[in-house]
Amino acid sequence: MSTPTKTVDLIGAPTDVGAAHRGASMGPEAMRVAGIHQTLVAGGITVQDLGNLAGPPNPWLPPVNGYRHLPEVTAWNEAVHEAVHNSLAGGHLPILLGGDHCLAIGSISAVARHCRESGLKLRVLWLDAHADFNTTRTTPTGNIHGMPVACLRGMGPESLTTIGGHTPSIDAGTVRQVGIRSVDVDEKRLIHEDGMGVFDMRHIDEHGMRKAMRRALEGVDELTHLHVSFDVDFLDPSIAPGVGTTVQGGPTYREAQLVMEMIADSGRLGSLDVMELNPAKDHANTTAEVATDLIDSMFGKSTLLRLKGTPAG
Repeated sequence: MSTPTKTVDLIGAPTDVGAAHRGASMGPEAMRVAGIHQTLVAGGITVQDLGNLAGPPNPWLPPVNGYRHLPEVTAWNEAVHEAVHNSLAGGHLPILLGGDHCLAIGSISAVARHCRESGLKLRVLWLDAHADFNTTRTTPTGNIHGMPVACLRGMGPESLTTIGGHTPSIDAGTVRQVGIRSVDVDEKRLIHEDGMGVFDMRHIDEHGMRKAMRRALEGVDELTHLHVSFDVDFLDPSIAPGVGTTVQGGPTYREAQLVMEMIADSGRLGSLDVMELNPAKDHANTTAEVATDLIDSMFGKSTLLRLKGTPAG
């Protein structure tokens, strides 16, 4: 396996300003308590913890013009964009520790900006139970953590769609969603019209995780920057209860390990989000420990020594 050799920057974004439930603001500290720094260092990776970003508190107010906490969400995403872009510009590999998934607007717009500046192709793996492709016309709540992919595709408020100076931030062919199993009724139509690649749980049940991931990673080469946006609710709640919105029927522990190992096999991991970890709903930090273990595999941990792409057995 090809383990990234870049210095890893841990960047905390302790906010739940875009979410439906309190608690994701404690996610970064839970990951630190679970030993994310020490785990990566033990794997031979140089890690520096840049601490937590600062931003406005969660006012916990109702939506205004279809968006909940838009000024606060914008401020947090601008801070995330700057921090992630600075990390990439320094030749490092940023891991954004969230926080709710609205923060992917800032992180992925920063990665897209870096790819434009560096002449790289961008592939985003969106590991999530939810498609997060809502707009003001489709959202049942106004919570912006259900809208980041739409915003990155230019469908959203100007304060969010223009972060990074390019609208849309990404093309429809950039994203591959894996593990999806909860999509709002009108959101389904938007996804279909946009043409984004989605490997939902029915696809995975019918074809297997290996084939789904091979398709999701198809075309990733030495000129590709691979960004992984890992919403912890991607996992089945039986192994990851500590999230704001659990959805039954997600990937098992072994399926999730295979996903991470195939990402490591690609050798192209360039940046990572870890989103929606909610310690207030967890049991003894179990979910953070599972997430840390999976991230370790994403960075190259394996049971046996294997050549790149060599299957077991």
